[in-house]
Amino acid sequence: MPTLFVANRGEIAVRVLRAAADLGWGTVALVTDSDDAHARFADRAVRLPDGRAYLDVDAVVAAAAGCDLVHPGYGFLAENARFARRCAEAGLTFVGPPPEVLELLGDKRRARELAAEVGVPVLAGAGDGFEEFFRAHGAVVVKAAAGGGGKGVRVVRHLADLDAAVQRCRAEALAAFGDDAVYAEELLEPARHVEVQLVGTTVLGDRDCSLQARHQKLVEVAPAPHLSPGLRSALHDAAATIARAVRYTGLGTVEFLVAPDGRFAFLEANPRLQVEHTVTEQVTGLDLVRAQLLLAAEVEPDLAHTPRGWALQLRVGLASTGRLTTFTPPTGPGVRVDTHASVGYRAGLGFDPLLAKVVVHADDRDTLLKRARRALDEFAVEGARTNIAFLRDLLDHPDFWRAHTGLVDSLPREDTGARAPVQGTVVAVEDGTVVVEAMKMQHVVRVGDARVLVSVGDTVAEGALLAEGVDVAVEEKAGEVDPDEVRPDLAEVLARHDFARPEAEARRHAAGRRTARENIADLCTDFVEYGGLAIAAQRRRRSLDELVERTPADGLVAGVGRVNGRQVVAMSYDYMVLAGTQGIRNHAKKDRMFALARDQRLPVVLFAEGGGGRPGDTDHGGVSWLDCQAFHLFAKLSGLVPLVGVASGRCFAGNAVLLGTCDVVIATRDATIGMGGPAMIEGGGLGVFRPEEVGPVDVQVPNGVVDVLVSDDAEAVAVAKKYLSYFQGPVPAWECGDQRVLRHAVPENRVRAYDVRTVVHALADTGSVLELRPAFGRGIVTALVRVEGRPLGLIANDPAWLGGAIDSDSADKGARFLRLCDAFDLPVVSLCDTPGFMVGPDAERTATVRHLTRLLVAGANLDVPFGFVALRKAYGLGAQAMAAGSLRAPRFAVAWPSGEFGPMGLEGAVRLGYRRELDAIDDPAQRREAFEAMVAAAYEHGKALNVASAFEIDDVIDPADTRRWISSLLTCGPVPARTGKKRPFVDTW
Repeated sequence: MPTLFVANRGEIAVRVLRAAADLGWGTVALVTDSDDAHARFADRAVRLPDGRAYLDVDAVVAAAAGCDLVHPGYGFLAENARFARRCAEAGLTFVGPPPEVLELLGDKRRARELAAEVGVPVLAGAGDGFEEFFRAHGAVVVKAAAGGGGKGVRVVRHLADLDAAVQRCRAEALAAFGDDAVYAEELLEPARHVEVQLVGTTVLGDRDCSLQARHQKLVEVAPAPHLSPGLRSALHDAAATIARAVRYTGLGTVEFLVAPDGRFAFLEANPRLQVEHTVTEQVTGLDLVRAQLLLAAEVEPDLAHTPRGWALQLRVGLASTGRLTTFTPPTGPGVRVDTHASVGYRAGLGFDPLLAKVVVHADDRDTLLKRARRALDEFAVEGARTNIAFLRDLLDHPDFWRAHTGLVDSLPREDTGARAPVQGTVVAVEDGTVVVEAMKMQHVVRVGDARVLVSVGDTVAEGALLAEGVDVAVEEKAGEVDPDEVRPDLAEVLARHDFARPEAEARRHAAGRRTARENIADLCTDFVEYGGLAIAAQRRRRSLDELVERTPADGLVAGVGRVNGRQVVAMSYDYMVLAGTQGIRNHAKKDRMFALARDQRLPVVLFAEGGGGRPGDTDHGGVSWLDCQAFHLFAKLSGLVPLVGVASGRCFAGNAVLLGTCDVVIATRDATIGMGGPAMIEGGGLGVFRPEEVGPVDVQVPNGVVDVLVSDDAEAVAVAKKYLSYFQGPVPAWECGDQRVLRHAVPENRVRAYDVRTVVHALADTGSVLELRPAFGRGIVTALVRVEGRPLGLIANDPAWLGGAIDSDSADKGARFLRLCDAFDLPVVSLCDTPGFMVGPDAERTATVRHLTRLLVAGANLDVPFGFVALRKAYGLGAQAMAAGSLRAPRFAVAWPSGEFGPMGLEGAVRLGYRRELDAIDDPAQRREAFEAMVAAAYEHGKALNVASAFEIDDVIDPADTRRWISSLLTCGPVPARTGKKRPFVDTW
C-alpha cells in the first residue's frame, strides 16, 4: 500500500491522517519541536526546525523522501505550484491539481480573468493605479493575489487609508505566502459569501460562509440558505464552467459574492481542500478527503449521494496562549468535532489560531441551531481563552440565517480593551505599555493602568485583547522633531558615504587623469550608487578603519543614472583602490548590476581601468574562483542591451575581458590593454615588460581592438554619450549641410581616388557621424550616423585604400558592424565604391575565403531596413556583398550618375573575355588601342543609366537627393517591439 506524507499541521493534518489510515495507507507526519500534536495520529513523524518549516519547499520535499504521495492540507503549500513541481521531480504524487492549474487559480488576478473569459460575472478590479481605481469606485477591497484564508485582505473606505492598506496587505501576503503581489477590487456590500464544492468538474453542493470576522470565516452552513432554485443553479453552472475551462481534477471550491437582489460575482477559486469541507460531507454523506486521496492514486471514487438535511460548522479559535488544563469536546447525536488538541496541549498563536471545528447535522434548521448551542455549551476548555462564548452569541443573532459578510464586524464587542494592532509576539510589558513584535518590527501599545492579559513570550493574533480597561489600542506615534537634526545613526551613515580621498585624488589629477566618480558624474545625471559602502574582503589582514579609508566601494563605483535622459547602468573601476583590481565584493556588485541591466533592459557603460583579479582578498572559502558569475552574466548581456567599454590607463586580465566583451571600445591615448599584465607575462616566463609595452593604443587601434581613440577621459565620456544616443531613438532637432556638394564629391575622372568620409559627413546630419575602428580594415568605413534626426548604421568603401577593394580585415569589420546594427534594430545604408574583393596569393594567406564571405553572410541575414547606393564602382562579388548578396536584396538599390557596374573589374573582364582577339593583333600599339576601345565599350555598357534601363537597380539619382531615399528607408514601417534578444550575441570581432 502507498505511504502518504502530510505536509501540514493541526486539525487538518489529523483529518487527512485518519482518512489515509481508513484506506490502509502508511502515514508520515511533518512536525516541529513546538507543534507536534498531530504526530500521534501518524505511523511516524519527520521533524523540521521551528519557524517557516511548513513553507520551506525544498525541506518539505526532502522530508517526504521514501513516501509515495504528499498531501498539503490547506494554507501553507497547498496552492504552491513550485511545491507541486518539486514533488513531481522527486517522484512524489502531489495530492491536488497539476502545477499549471495551481498557478492559474492560485493567482486571484488570473483567476478573475479566466472567469470573465468564460462569461462568469466578476467585479471591477485593478492590479495597479489603486488611487485612480478608488476614486472611480468609492470603496475597494485590497487583496493578496496569492494564498487565502482571509490573509492579506483590507477594506478601504477612505482614500487616506489606501496606501497603508496596500502596504499592510503586501507585508501579510509576503509573510504568509512568499508573494507580496496585491490587487484591488470594488467593494460589494452588503453581500453573502457563497461557495460551491467541486470534485473535478462535478458539483457536490454549496454552502454559506458569510459569518466572518476581519475576513476570517467563523461559521459555515450547508446548503446555503435562502437561495432561489434559479440562483442556486446559476452558481453551480458558473462553478462548473470555470472547472471545465481548466479541466479541473481533484477537490476544489469556487467562491462567489451574492447581492440581496440575486446578482452574483466570482470571488476566487481554491484548488484545494477547504476548512469548511465538513459541512458538505455531512449533507452528502461523502468522505471528501477519502475521495481526494483516491483521485490522487488514480482510483475513481463513488460520488453517488442523496442530499440530506442541514449542517453547520463552528470554528473554535484561540484568543490567548496557554497550556490546556481542560479540553472536553462535545459529543452526542449529530455532533462531530475535528481537532488536534487535548489536555496538556500548549496553545499558541504562532500558527492559525483554529483549535477545533464543531460540526453539527440535523434534518431541519431549528434542530440544527439547538444542537449547535448544546454542543458549544458542552465544550469545556480551560488554560487558554477561546471564542466559544462569541460563537454562542452569533447563533442567537436574529439575522443568523440572512447574514452578510459585514455583519460580525459591525457587532459591538463586550470585551472592550486594548487590542493587538498586528499578529505577533509580546516582547515587553512595562510602563503602561505592551510591545508586540511582528516581522522584526515592534509596535508599542499604550494600556495605562488597565489589567494586562498577556505575558512576554505570548503570541497574539491581530485584534486580540491585550488589556482590559481601555477602549482601544493606541500605538505610540512619533513626537515633533527637527527635520534638520542629524541623529547619531544617520551621522555615521553620512560619514561613511563621504568617499573623498584628497591625497589620492591629488595624485590622480597630477597625472592628468580623472577619478572614477568624476567620470561617472560627467557621464550621468541622477546617479544612484549601489554598494558604495562595500569594502575589500580583507578583514583578516586589515582593520575595519583601514578598509573603510582605503578601499571604498571595494574599488568599483556602480549604479544607475541617466545618459541623454535615459537610464543606464554605469560602472567604473577605481584605480585609486587596489589598482582597480577585481575583488570579492565588487564581483558581487557586478553580478547585481548585470542582473539589473538584464531585467530592466538597461545599457551598460563600463570604465575598465584596472589590473584584473585580486589575490589579496582573504575573507572567503573559495579556491579557484572560476565559478564567479560576472563574466558569464556580462557576456549574456551581449545583443540584449548596448555595452560600452572605456579604457583609460592600464587595463589588464579580467578587466580587459570585460572591456573586450563590450560592443564598442573607447580608449584614451595613454591606455594600455592586455589579456595579461606584466606580472602575468613574467610569471609565464615570457620576459619582462613595462605596462606601457604590453598593449598600447598604437597596437590596439590598428589591430581593431579599439573602436574609437580619444585624447582623454572627458572626450571618452562625450563619445560614450554620443554612442548611446544612437540606441535611444530619434532626436527632434537636427540640421544638415547643402546636399548639392554631393554632386561633386566623386571626381569626374573615374580612376581618381577621393576620401569617402567627405561623402559620409555631407550626407549625414551635421555633427552626427561616429566612425568606429577607422584605423582597422581601412577599405571599409563603418559609422553610426543620423539622417533627419533618426539613427542608422552606414558602411562605405574607401577608394583611397586599395582602391576600395575589400580585404579580410575590412570584411570582418563590416560584418561585425552589420550584426551590431541588426541586433539593436538600426537601419543600414551601404555606400558602394569597390572593384571587388582583394585577390592574390598574399590575400589568400589571410584566409580570404572565410573572412570575405563573413560580410556576405552577415548582410544576407539582416532583417533591419537596408539601402544600397552605388557612388561609383560596383563590381563583382565585392559589390554583391555590399548589397547584402544581390541588388535585389536591399529595400532600395540606386546609383549616382558616376555609378558603374559589372560582374568583375572591366579591364580584367576584357582581358579574359577577348584574349584571343587581342592576342591576334601583332602590333602592340594597335593591340592597346583595341583594348581601350573594348574597355570603353564595356564601361558604356556598365554605366548606371544602362543598368537602370535593364531595371537591375531602382534608379539613378541626383546625389543631392540621396537623403530623401534614405529617409524613405527609415519610414517604411515601425520596428517590431522586442522582448528579448534578436541575435544570440554581438560578435566581439
